[in-house]
Amino acid sequence: MTEYADFYRRSLEDRDGFWAEQAKLIDWHKPYDKVCDYSRPPFVQWFPGGQTNLCHNAVDRHLKDRADQNALIWVSTEVDREVVYSFRDLHAEVQRMAAILLELGVTKGDRVLIYMPMIAEACFAMLACARIGAIHSVVFGGFASHSLASRIDNATPKLIVSADAGSRSGKGVPYKGLLDEAIGLAQHKPAKVLMVDRGLAAFKPVAGRDEDYAALRAKHLNAQVPCTWVDATHPSYTLYTSGTTGVPKGVQRDTGGYAVALAASMRHIFLGKPGETYFSTSDIGWVVGHSYIIYGPLLNGMATIMYEGLPTRPDAGIWWSLVEKYKVTSMFSAPTAVRVLKKQDPAYLKKYDLSSLRALFLAGEPLDEPTAKWIAESLDRPIIDNYWQTETGWPILTICNGIEEAPSKFGSPGKAVYGYDVKLVDESTGEEMTGADAKGVVMVEGPLPPGCMQTVWQDDARFIKTYWTQAGGRWLYSTFDWGVRDKDGYYFILGRTDDVINVAGHRLGTREIEESLSSHPNVAEVAVVGVADNLKGQVAMAFAIAKDASGLDDAAARLKLEGDLMKVVDGQLG
Repeated sequence: MTEYADFYRRSLEDRDGFWAEQAKLIDWHKPYDKVCDYSRPPFVQWFPGGQTNLCHNAVDRHLKDRADQNALIWVSTEVDREVVYSFRDLHAEVQRMAAILLELGVTKGDRVLIYMPMIAEACFAMLACARIGAIHSVVFGGFASHSLASRIDNATPKLIVSADAGSRSGKGVPYKGLLDEAIGLAQHKPAKVLMVDRGLAAFKPVAGRDEDYAALRAKHLNAQVPCTWVDATHPSYTLYTSGTTGVPKGVQRDTGGYAVALAASMRHIFLGKPGETYFSTSDIGWVVGHSYIIYGPLLNGMATIMYEGLPTRPDAGIWWSLVEKYKVTSMFSAPTAVRVLKKQDPAYLKKYDLSSLRALFLAGEPLDEPTAKWIAESLDRPIIDNYWQTETGWPILTICNGIEEAPSKFGSPGKAVYGYDVKLVDESTGEEMTGADAKGVVMVEGPLPPGCMQTVWQDDARFIKTYWTQAGGRWLYSTFDWGVRDKDGYYFILGRTDDVINVAGHRLGTREIEESLSSHPNVAEVAVVGVADNLKGQVAMAFAIAKDASGLDDAAARLKLEGDLMKVVDGQLG
């Protein structure tokens, strides 16, 4: 039996002993009573009775040995700025933000919705919430007012943290107007809105509601806010993900299990070491941004790069220049981004010293073989695909080179990750497919390992109905993806079993796009499907029937209607 096979087997057969070892990777204020409570399946509690704090583990505990080492490296090619925060600096900024949250009435268990571009203050806000036991809910800045409003109503935040604008290709993307419109549409009205004014877009504050971040920060420059110790099972955040209905689905994550899972993954999967630099090119609005821009690297005592901008601006070498400058050891991106870089002059890869880089990790969508071969040959480094979901918080399938080096296979994200009892199940019979190259639905037998979702926010029934089936006394969690496993244990993901499509690594529900298009007064019926795209993997294609087609005889009229429909979707969903 190989070293990893033994490691994986023990994670399932001696679950409590295995995860008790991993739990030593974080600090505990109060020891847990037991490792795993699976007395109410499919719900599981990890490390019940224990108390800890995500912010303490990500920031405070590193002050003793690495206070002056880099912690957060914020780079914006949009506004041409670069700021490096040491762990000491980050500790001070997070305490200032925490003091502001407390002044604005936020307490343990309250929700704070964060609708922000990729700026350092967004990181401060997330960590400040964790520090005081508040539950953050980050909404991707690309979402428009209708989507934002539905998330406001579901999360019912006491406070919203936002900014005047983001920027894309050097052009301002206003946030404040969309936020005001969303609050107007929402039934729930937050008591306060904390605004970070970047000076990119003028806005008019709402009297009595909007507060200026800079003014409050100046007031709390010397703030000292201790960590609030919370139960390991205390929700750390909610993050909304697309489903087959238009109703927002808030993935609820715990604190202790999440911290342990991420700390272990940084060591066993992502090959990171304290004092090194990690670069994930994702966005904080997505799960990769939560797990591997903010929490994972910082939990591991690493510097993390937070990048605002495009991979091609000012040129296609910008990411590689950051790898050279900050001696990045592990980099995490998406196949779409690599395909974009592949279209540019590949000579950019040769311009920079990439000797510090151990591996490039890719996830979010299937990695096609031509792209995989190009980047592997160009980088001459391991290219490690990994497969997971917003719901799981960290990889289900990958190569765990931190345990034992193993080759990658083109087209495969790898083998089952420790802690995940992965099965291939026949959709019609419910029987497990054990033979090589048999096709089945990728499922995980409960309990889900630490770090995975606890439930759907405020909707336990939906959690069970959406994800779980019972077969032979076992509870099985469905990923809703078809897969095949070869004779060596490598999985190959074939596509979705439901109506969710994957556009450039972002999950979109066809139902919510259809509902948006149906709101146009001249749409009688509409169907949305995913079609293959060379750059983005998939794109959404809509087929619509007009209520009144009499005015659509000429091409100009049809083009106008198409443009109007695009505007409807853009305005409602982003």
